[in-house]
Amino acid sequence: MRWWKVLGLAGVAGVAATGVVMVRAERKRQAYTPDEIRTRLRARLEESAAGGPKAIDRTP
Repeated sequence: MRWWKVLGLAGVAGVAATGVVMVRAERKRQAYTPDEIRTRLRARLEESAAGGPKAIDRTP
């Protein structure tokens, strides 16, 4: 088998593996219900407000 055939097969395998990883991530992301997403976002907001830098007042 020539080296370019091996290289081509490795490329195809890499593309297939990338597709599998992307599909798994998408399925995991879509598994949340809207209520779960809302709860997680509110928790992240409270966490960032409690420990993050203070907001800058930009009112004129």
